[in-house]
Amino acid sequence: MAGPPPCPPPPPGEAAAADPDSPEPSALHRFPVTLLQPSTQRKQNRSKPTKMLHSFRSAFRALPIIAVPPGCHIPTAALSRGSSSNAHRDGRVHGTRTTGTLFGHRKARITLAFQENPRSVPHLLLEVAVPTARFMQDMGSSGLVRVALECEKKVATGRKSRRVLDEPMWTAYVNGRSVGYAARRDPTELDLGVMQLLHAVSMGAGVLPADKTDPVDGELTYMRAYFDRVIGSKDSETFYMLNPDGNAGPELSIFFVRI
Repeated sequence: MAGPPPCPPPPPGEAAAADPDSPEPSALHRFPVTLLQPSTQRKQNRSKPTKMLHSFRSAFRALPIIAVPPGCHIPTAALSRGSSSNAHRDGRVHGTRTTGTLFGHRKARITLAFQENPRSVPHLLLEVAVPTARFMQDMGSSGLVRVALECEKKVATGRKSRRVLDEPMWTAYVNGRSVGYAARRDPTELDLGVMQLLHAVSMGAGVLPADKTDPVDGELTYMRAYFDRVIGSKDSETFYMLNPDGNAGPELSIFFVRI
């Protein structure tokens, strides 16, 4: 026996009735993502991640959040910023300004995202094996946080050498304390949703809408600021957080070093 005939489509210009059993879309998916591609990617599309990079990501997510005490290497030039001919009167070396965002669920690993501006897709996105709440607490209590990300320098082959920021895996240190690993990854739907929600925010910190609270990992928090990107050499780059109008506030420096 044939079932009931299917319902006809609604007339043009009239929306179909909502299914009462369908879940309500979250705040991160209510609006289309309108972020612009970085200028370097508008000229040339990035290649897809290799199988090796996928393996690195899978292995990284399986690692526990640990704290081991070995020391880290912070470039001397990065610490003495005023010694460069590029230094300004405030004693700091100024580089290319970029937008940096730290975000994540309170109990989950923190994510660092760097964009050309708040309305562009991140050109660098890292997941660091330290809980978001702990990192934010360090920012508030000590007022000075230095993140050092180290990786091994590979023996040069016939192929073109990789940029230091394109390295897939790093050993991560926060104020000299090992916190495990950091992994570069492509933006997920959640990442792009966060960037879209914050596209009108140039600086600030807070908690994203309650419907993004995870029952296990807690609220989704963020902190956004401008950063100076300073290139030390082909094996070192540093991002310095800028406080608005030179006001006193927490200092954050992120060092990328190939050793």
